[in-house]
Amino acid sequence: MQTHPMQAIPLVATTRGYPDSGTPIENVHWGSVAVVDTRGRLLWSAGDPGYPTFTRSALKPFQALPFILADGPARFGFTQAEVALLCASHSGEAIHLDGVRSILDKIGCEPGHLECGCAAPLHYEFTGEKPPPDATWTLLHHNCSGKHAGFLAWCRLHGIPHANYVDRGHPLQQAIRATLADTVGLPPGRMPAGIDGCSAPNYALPLSSLAHLYARLAHGSADPQLGGAMGILSEAMTARPDMVSGLERTDLHYMNAGGGDWVAKVGADAVQAIGVRSAGIGIAIKIADGNSRALHPAVVAVLDQLGLLDGARRAALERYRQPAIKNARGTVAGDIRPLFTLKREA
Repeated sequence: MQTHPMQAIPLVATTRGYPDSGTPIENVHWGSVAVVDTRGRLLWSAGDPGYPTFTRSALKPFQALPFILADGPARFGFTQAEVALLCASHSGEAIHLDGVRSILDKIGCEPGHLECGCAAPLHYEFTGEKPPPDATWTLLHHNCSGKHAGFLAWCRLHGIPHANYVDRGHPLQQAIRATLADTVGLPPGRMPAGIDGCSAPNYALPLSSLAHLYARLAHGSADPQLGGAMGILSEAMTARPDMVSGLERTDLHYMNAGGGDWVAKVGADAVQAIGVRSAGIGIAIKIADGNSRALHPAVVAVLDQLGLLDGARRAALERYRQPAIKNARGTVAGDIRPLFTLKREA
């Protein structure tokens, strides 16, 4: 088989053809998969399980860890839904905006203190609804505003000025980096830093390390190092997946299909992490070219090959298994299909 310079393999193809012409492949998306247990042992893989992956929004629960470890939610009286928002890439629906406002009210901050920037809400992109012609967007609409409200809460909790809290040298970001390094068991020098879409520092980790984080997150309060904090985060995310994502969003569908057993978080540029409590595993997937249309057929293929899809779950996620490609008239022109088989490692 042809090799990729980063040891990725072909994970997903798109096809284009008439029904009587077979299924000619038009594009191939390369990538990697890592499946590990709660001790970090690699169980299954495809491509390069050590691929250095910018975690993007899949990092959000772990960016909230310093606040959780300091008993922040209890100190400010956050609800479980508000804790879920700290981990969210929300859609900017009314429940999300109200939740972020509530967090800001509880910590004595204003929307203008958020440093995430302004962005159109994801709600319209995923539901197909049209925004009102006179719509204007605020900092609250940015999908990361819940995470940033949590950043402000950490600053308030510790009595530290919140100005420029997204700067790498700010005490908040130093605390996040140190906590992440300790949690993942890597020296900070092995976690390359970059600027995320919301201006906060983000870190690249081996794909297997991201999978390990999610195995532990799903393990929740049973995690031997961070049980209480992991429990708070995983229970909030699985109880309120609607706050973590939004209508017609993949994380909502994955966590609903998992029925409280799966904790899921997508990241920009085709990153997905899922922890499965009952199986004691974490899954991390990266599409090398960052094309998100290839991501979710790969995710469903992994879940299926691991034996995690019963009839109800398969039906709930059918839309992602091998989605059709349609043209502007609605004619089916091809599909998006997985190509890979997981390799057993242990």
